[in-house]
Parts: sequence; C-alpha cells; structure tokens
Amino acid sequence: MELNEKIIELSKELKLSTISEEYHGVATTAAKENWQYVQFLHELLKLEVDNRMDRSKNTLTKLAGFPAIKTLEQFDYTFSVGVNRKQIEELANLSFIKKHENIVLLGQCGVGKTHLAIALAYKAVQHRYKARFTTISELLANATKAKKEKKYDSFLKSITSPSVLVIDEIGYFNMNKEESNHFFQIISKRYEKGSTILTSNLVFSKWTQIFAGDKITTTAILDRILHHSHIINIQGDSYRLKEKKDQGIINSDIYKFGAKSSNKMVEKTKVV
Repeated sequence: MELNEKIIELSKELKLSTISEEYHGVATTAAKENWQYVQFLHELLKLEVDNRMDRSKNTLTKLAGFPAIKTLEQFDYTFSVGVNRKQIEELANLSFIKKHENIVLLGQCGVGKTHLAIALAYKAVQHRYKARFTTISELLANATKAKKEKKYDSFLKSITSPSVLVIDEIGYFNMNKEESNHFFQIISKRYEKGSTILTSNLVFSKWTQIFAGDKITTTAILDRILHHSHIINIQGDSYRLKEKKDQGIINSDIYKFGAKSSNKMVEKTKVV
C-alpha cells in the first residue's frame, strides 16, 4: 500500500472523514502551488473542522424542532412598533445565554413575536448552542404524558438541557392547576441554568388568568422569569392580516379590528 493510501486509511481510522475524502484533491493543489508542509496541514485540518461544524449545526437545527427557519435579517423593523433594533442586535451577540437570561416577547397575534424568538434561537444554534422550540400546548401535553408514564424526571431533565428553550403562544388558552404546576416546575428547573424565550399575547397583569386564577403560582412563575430578563413589547398590526388585506382577501373592517386589538398591548406591563 502506497503512502497516500495509508494516509487515507489512517484518516478513516481516526474518523477524519473529510480529510480522507479531500486528501487527494488538496495534495494535488499543494503540489501544483508548491505549498509548505504547514500550509498543506492547515488546509486539511481546516476542511475537517469546517465540515464538522456544518454537520453539528445541521444536527442541532433538526433537534431544535423549529417550525420554520427565521432569521434576524428577515425581520421587518419598519412594520412592528416597539422593537428596538439596537436591543435585538445586542441580544444577537448571545451574551444572554452565557448569563442565563430570559427574553419575553409580548404582543398580539401576527406582530413578529415568534419570528424573533425563532431567529434568536436559530442564531444560537449557528454558534453551536443546543436549542429547542415548543408551543405551550405541546410542552404541557408532553409533561402530562410523562407524568402518567412515570417519566417525569426524565422529561424535566430533557427540558432543562437546552441552552435556549423557546416556549411559544403563552396566553392563548388557560391552564388548569395541574398544567400550571407543570409550567412552574419547568421554569423553576431552568431558573439561572438556561435561557428561556417566551412569547405571549397577554401583558403580565393578565397572566393570573392563564394559571387557573392562582395569584401565588403566577407570582412565583413571573418572579423567576423576570428576575434576569429582557422584555420586548411589540405593538402594531398583524403582518399576516396586512398581507391578506393587500391581496384583497379580507376587507378593511376586519383589518382595523385586528389593529385595534393590537393597540391594547400598549398597556404598561407589571407583575401581578
């Protein structure tokens, strides 16, 4: 076996798949361009690392369970009111993850809450942080199922492990006492251990109604969420309704009703 073949075999043995696949091509280029040995080695190792990084990002993206890929570059800052671009750009440096800080996005349906939540979590994935996306209904259904199957500890461990957990659509339905307790356990387990991004259509003063009217549980949950947090209160019209109006699918009266409802989110947020 010639030396080149031995190098490829050794690369495979060391699980350096990119080097084993790209060695011949890089070696040919190095010979033609008279590279130094150190440059040749650097190029091979760089290809291996870059390929592993790409595979890792793709795997993390799949595991995150995003309903769609959204990026910060795609977000329309001119449409939504209350989104401070500088604040979002600062969050995009991901220091909030290292500090285990939360992000709460408030606003009516269609103003871009979920887009920003996914975009920030996707940004985290691109930097090889583990992230997970879930709606509140899916999260509570999984918690209830785990409780019945006596796998609750494993469930809590799995929900605590991501560096970033996105919980979407809080406030679209009211929880019973058991579901409220599940949510409290999840928030408590992640408190100061991971970053949670939450979206809600309700200001904090109305969160008591979400948690079965229990002020004590609501206060305990908000205390942990808001202790280290960034609050973004988005105002404006529904982007989806605007698109339908522009296409002539809905009339102006329906669109104005959506805009009127959205303006109610201007209410000052406060802890109950």
